[in-house]
Amino acid sequence: MTNNLTDKIVSLAKRRGFIFPGSEIYGGLAGTWDYGPVGALLKKNLKDLWWENMVERRDDIVGIDAAIMMNPKAWEASGHLKAFADPLVECKICHQRIRADKEEEIKNHEKIHKDKKADWTEPRQFNLLVKAYLGVVEGEQSEIFLRGEITNGVHVNFKNVLDSTRVKIPFGVAQIGKAFRNEITPGNFTFRSREFEQMEVQFYIRPDEKEGEKWFEYWKNNRMDWYLSLGMRKENLRFRDHAKTERAHYAIDATDIEYNAPWGWQEFMGIHNRGDWDLSRHQKFSGVDMGYRDPETDEKYIPWDIETSAGVDRSILFLLIDAYREEGERIYLKLDAKLAPYKAAVFPLLANKPELVNSAKKIYDDLRKKFMVAYDDRGNIGKRYYSQDEIGTPYCLTVDFRTLEDNTLTVRDRDTTKQERIKISGLIDWLNGKIQ
Repeated sequence: MTNNLTDKIVSLAKRRGFIFPGSEIYGGLAGTWDYGPVGALLKKNLKDLWWENMVERRDDIVGIDAAIMMNPKAWEASGHLKAFADPLVECKICHQRIRADKEEEIKNHEKIHKDKKADWTEPRQFNLLVKAYLGVVEGEQSEIFLRGEITNGVHVNFKNVLDSTRVKIPFGVAQIGKAFRNEITPGNFTFRSREFEQMEVQFYIRPDEKEGEKWFEYWKNNRMDWYLSLGMRKENLRFRDHAKTERAHYAIDATDIEYNAPWGWQEFMGIHNRGDWDLSRHQKFSGVDMGYRDPETDEKYIPWDIETSAGVDRSILFLLIDAYREEGERIYLKLDAKLAPYKAAVFPLLANKPELVNSAKKIYDDLRKKFMVAYDDRGNIGKRYYSQDEIGTPYCLTVDFRTLEDNTLTVRDRDTTKQERIKISGLIDWLNGKIQ
């Protein structure tokens, strides 16, 4: 199953409304993806759970929502104009470009040209920032960049956050938002895209080596535990620490959380000790004092930053892969109930019996005041079960003739397919207990 698992996920994602190719009716646009009705719900659930975990349940993190477009000087200060680039080699036969450090991709590409010996150009640097232009008069527009990562929006607002809240070091600033990269070779479904979303916390601490080590380890374990709490299988997750030679120019320390994808171990979130790189650079380029004065010691310093940065789209992709199950002809997604697009689906046993339909619709209307639920009366009951299995709905609730007699209904469990009778009057409490 592993060899073609990606193809199965791609097929399922389109068939059931998780993810569609971007601009498909016009032939598509490489590296762009649209989230369908079910995918949009899954994505929202993931982001809501992240925000709840990072902001709503903590006293030491606040949230912001910074603009996508920024003054170009911000990107000069952060080093993106010079350092945000990939070394690429170009195939002299077909002119496709591949990152120079991706040896496996290069070897696989060479196999395409069976009758010719592949020859490559020397590596060249390609900047990943996406250019945009502001202004209504052609030829007089200002060149800006769509943000290549969302980090900068937090750092440029460091003083604003300090001045408008009561936060004290150590504290974090959380953000979820879109980013854009001029990926030369997007691929592996949504893994490498030109438009994507990130979930990040910049956690500011005292500029001290031991303090940095303490918080770096804390956030490594915290983020791993969170992904495990979403039901991801432990054997499919690992840390990969960066060697000194491969760390980003700003990083004192860095590690990735990787997933064992069908095409190998791949990063989908990172934890970095960025030191005082960001705030120091913005202080230098803007002329604005980015120092923090400790209210207890009166000491003034530029804080260090421990960053946790996760890809929303990569997380969604790996959650789908991790949840995919096959049992004979049955396919289901073993998504954690908290993540599942629909918490339950309500069926009338027969769609041509008004008394069953009316009862089912009343239950559906009552439940959707509390939960995201689906209603389905198409086809036979077995096909409805299989349809909900494929989108990860954990419970299917069937109204039958016994329901009209004793106000109970049949609850079918997605993972075990076992059924039990539940009283309608206790259904909301029962579901609440199952999806916590």
